[in-house]
Amino acid sequence: MRIPLIEQHGVIGNMESSALVSTDGVIDFYCFPEFDSPSVFAALLDQEKGGYFQIEPLMDGIRTKQMYLSDTNILVTRFLSEEGVAEITDFMPVSDDSEKWPNIIVRNLRVIRGEIKFRMRCAPRFDYGLSGHTVNIENERAIFRPEKAGSGPMTLFSSLPFQIDEGDVVAEFTLKRNQAATFAFGDVPDPGKRMSDEDLDRDLFSELLNETSEYWHNWISKSWYQGRWREMVNRSALCLKLLTSHQYGSLIAAPTFGLPERIGGARNWDYRLCWLRDSSFTLYAFMRLGFTDEVRHFGAWMRERVASGLKQSGPDGPLKPMYRIHDSLDHPELVLDHFSGYRDSRPVRIGNAAQQQLQLDVYGELMDAIYLGAKYASGTSNDGWERVRGLLSWLESNWNRPDQGIWEVRNGRQEFLHSRLMCWVAFDRAIRLAQKRSLVAPLNAWYEIRDAIREDIFHNFWNDGLQSFVQAKGSDVLDASVLLMPLMRFISATDPRWLSTMAAIEEHLTEGGLVYRYASCTDGLDGDEGSFTPCSFWLIECFARSGQVAKAQLMFDRMLGFANHLGLFSEELGSNGEQLGNFPQALTHLSLISAACYLDRALSGRKNATWV
Repeated sequence: MRIPLIEQHGVIGNMESSALVSTDGVIDFYCFPEFDSPSVFAALLDQEKGGYFQIEPLMDGIRTKQMYLSDTNILVTRFLSEEGVAEITDFMPVSDDSEKWPNIIVRNLRVIRGEIKFRMRCAPRFDYGLSGHTVNIENERAIFRPEKAGSGPMTLFSSLPFQIDEGDVVAEFTLKRNQAATFAFGDVPDPGKRMSDEDLDRDLFSELLNETSEYWHNWISKSWYQGRWREMVNRSALCLKLLTSHQYGSLIAAPTFGLPERIGGARNWDYRLCWLRDSSFTLYAFMRLGFTDEVRHFGAWMRERVASGLKQSGPDGPLKPMYRIHDSLDHPELVLDHFSGYRDSRPVRIGNAAQQQLQLDVYGELMDAIYLGAKYASGTSNDGWERVRGLLSWLESNWNRPDQGIWEVRNGRQEFLHSRLMCWVAFDRAIRLAQKRSLVAPLNAWYEIRDAIREDIFHNFWNDGLQSFVQAKGSDVLDASVLLMPLMRFISATDPRWLSTMAAIEEHLTEGGLVYRYASCTDGLDGDEGSFTPCSFWLIECFARSGQVAKAQLMFDRMLGFANHLGLFSEELGSNGEQLGNFPQALTHLSLISAACYLDRALSGRKNATWV
């Protein structure tokens, strides 16, 4: 049985949904029609029950290579053998005219050398593998109809004939040099007539490929970044764009669910949600690269969440830590008991109970994004400022409450340093914005609270024995989230207290340049996890900001070596360097962009390398 690794995948998408394609040409993961919809293919979580879409060359001694077409999210998987060479081009169409986007996966198979026999199997398993389906072949189309009420049909269209095999659609065929076959799966429109191979290539592949390629080239060409590591920065930006909903403007944390933070462990979460924290940091990365449309689009989505939250604010405040991509409806955490899990890592969860937690840091991350958006993108409206004042009015009375924090612990609320830090950010950015724009604000009250938070952090979150800031008030636990302190401008990167904190993090939470979040025993969950890749990039940026530029560059280059063959990162790295957790992860890629931008400026000796 094939068991592909997480890192042996590329991602394609159309900003409505996305799919993972393995290095052997199998689509192992796909949710339809939106990011957080039930899975159609989930072989990555269960090879037998999850479903997949395979195109397999029947040759001996096959080697495979996988690459993106330059500066696009169009993926090419190449099969190489003494018998012949073939490649699959996979993409989900996008164009400047959003009404022309068909919500489909296009797969074009072409033989470059030799004569090769292929086997194709399209084996969807609807509603997370819980729903059966029927399939019929009608006018060159295979139409899959799920048995579950409310689930619409999906269509497979091909330039080749195919058959039905126990609910799957299969085909065996041979292609010679320069011959091609195209498959499209999803909301495939009715062709209206029988189409020849030549018609299909022209109408369903070439035009869509050209429009999609042009879209991605036009988008990434707007980036300001011209420095070192441009290829990796562009790939990270393209990945972040894939995780952005073009319809709603919201941004998901990752396109997958249930991928483990440790093989065989239980830390298997659903990341197909919009975390305010991750989204705000993503906007920061977009703005650093010059992409402002995404900032405005997310701002429109966020205005609705804030307005609704202020009207319906409960004891835990107007904001939730996360939302579904289209609205604030709850997404309850459920376990898919029938899935065996990635390499037997159970339970496989969908939804996320952390949606109901109190995480006070989100106010600071959101306020930082509002401040940067007003400064570099779209300004601030009077109504928008009134909503900001409403958020801070609640925070004025609640900033010192215990909460579950950035790591969403499940063993009770504590007074976490990171939450306290970001509450300071919320008031600091509001004060700055009010002063820069001459906005009406209770500045004296905000100054008093901001200063009180600062005093609280320096007096109650500093551990003399460790010579470090610590995870929670009065604790002796180190936490890598403190690495955001200089990045958020709370403390100078050369302050003696900060330098000793960084030294403590490096000594106790770092292994070979890889940074762990904290001791796993502090979060209320069983088992341990891998190193947390975003924290490694945070540490690199901290070294660069403290003047240790050569050390930062060495660490950065080493970290890039942990990317997969396409330049993609998941959430964590195992002790053997294997990628773990949901994939690809926005927080990792935006942290890479931030570190690359600062480090490149520092290496070039440019003034004002801090950007903000």
